[in-house]
Parts: sequence; C-alpha cells; structure tokens
Amino acid sequence: MGKDGKALDGFSFAKAETKDEDEKRLLDKKDVNGVFMRWIWTAELSNSFERMQALAVASSFAPALRKLYTSDEEFQEALKRHLTFFNTQANWGCLIHGTVLAMEEQRAMGSEIPGEMITGIKTGLMGPIAGIGDTLDFGTIQTILFALGASFATAGNAVGIVFPILFMIITFLEARFLFGLGYSLGKESIQKILSSGAINVIIDCASIVGMFMMGALSASIVKVSTPLAWTFGDKSIVLQDTLNAIAPGILPLTAVFFVFWGIKYKKWTITKCLIILVIASILGAFFGILA
Repeated sequence: MGKDGKALDGFSFAKAETKDEDEKRLLDKKDVNGVFMRWIWTAELSNSFERMQALAVASSFAPALRKLYTSDEEFQEALKRHLTFFNTQANWGCLIHGTVLAMEEQRAMGSEIPGEMITGIKTGLMGPIAGIGDTLDFGTIQTILFALGASFATAGNAVGIVFPILFMIITFLEARFLFGLGYSLGKESIQKILSSGAINVIIDCASIVGMFMMGALSASIVKVSTPLAWTFGDKSIVLQDTLNAIAPGILPLTAVFFVFWGIKYKKWTITKCLIILVIASILGAFFGILA
C-alpha cells in the first residue's frame, strides 16, 4: 500500500489515512505488530490474583513505550500505568490494546491525554469486551467447532483434529483484525462498536446458529436406547420402537435436558454430570433398562 493509501484491510495493521497523518506516527508497522504478537502469545502466561494479565500487558507494550517516551521518567510512568489490574478475553481484548496504543502514541506526540484516561479506558472496557469475546469465541465458535470435531473423532475419522486447529486460526485472525481496528480508530473505536448495536445482532445470530448445531449434534452423537419389551400372547411390544414412533430420539433428548437442568438449576459441575451419567449407564445396563 502506498503512503497515501487508505487503511490496510482487517488482516493487516492500519496506517494513517493520509500522507500527512502517516508522517505524524511515531510507531511503524513493526512496532505495532510487535505489541500484538507479544500480547497474543503471553496474555495468559503471567496471571496472578493480584494483577491478572497486567504483567503481560506491560511487557507487550514495553518496547513501543520505550520508543515513544525517550525520558526514563516518562517511560517508567507509562509502564506503571499498564501494571495496574487488568483482565479481559485475550482475543477481543486486542481491541482495547490497539486503542490504548494509539492513545499512548498521541500522548507522546503532545496531545492532552492524561494517563488516567488511558487507564480508565482499559479498566472500564475490559469487562464488556470480555463478555462479548467469551460469548462469541468460547460460547459459540469453540462450541460449534469442537462439537463437529468430536463427531468426527467418535467415528474414528482423523478429520476431527482439524476443527480445534481451525478454531485457533479463526481467533488469531480475529484478534489481529481487532488490534488493527483499535489502533486505526483510536479511543473512539470501541464506543462506535458498542453503540452501533451491530455486535448484539452478531451475538444473537451466532447463538441461534449454535443452538441449531448443538441440537443436531446432540441427536446424532448422544446414544441412549432401551431393550425393554413385553409380550402379550403372540404379540410383542418393543418400547424403543414405540418411542421412535412417537418422537425419534426422545431418550437422547431427555439425557441432554437432564444435564442442562443439572448445570443450570442445580449448579452441577461438568465432572459431577459425567459421574452421574456413568453411574446411571452402569446401573441401567445392569438392570436391563438401558441398552
């Protein structure tokens, strides 16, 4: 892209829109890429209950801050800003970091941006952004892809391993795009995204698709049947055939809703659910209730 070109697309980091703006930048593409790469690979490596991801934030920003603030005093002050408590979803948190990096750059160039504003942007938005990221990445995308992978794996198909890898690729590209978006638009970027209402539509659509996928996968993966049968004279009634005639898959559906009920209303853990299901399967098979 030429110096006077528009911002780069979502998979590259945006530069200024005009040549004049580009010349005002103190950080080059390598600097911005460096902040992103250090963050995305170390976000969860230094967690502590006192500061959570703060050390990863500070270490990710450190080389860029050193370039922005040549004075040791200013550099140390900037590092302290990013050592305050911080915790968000790592991929969507890139939107915050891109924004904050742009603010630090503008501050270093003389803009009247107080350090408290930079800290406030981080602490004020880390919660909402984490909610969006967890819902989309781990609540929807990961659930769908891992369930698809599991369906292949249980059938003995090696294609199942592709889906976890695909999840990592998708979220990496997502994080890269969001970091570039934040850096390109500055502190207005997150407010624009959150106030537009578009993110709510995306979440709703993703949730609906996720529910359809989980329903279809539950019907095909969960296997529950009963061998119970009764004979009346020369006529035999097989319970499973009767249930299939009324509602095919009703026993797997019952098992799924039982687990859902336990997790949602009884606050069971996944481990407890697994133990209950294993015990129920063993007892059901022993007494001839379940096949």
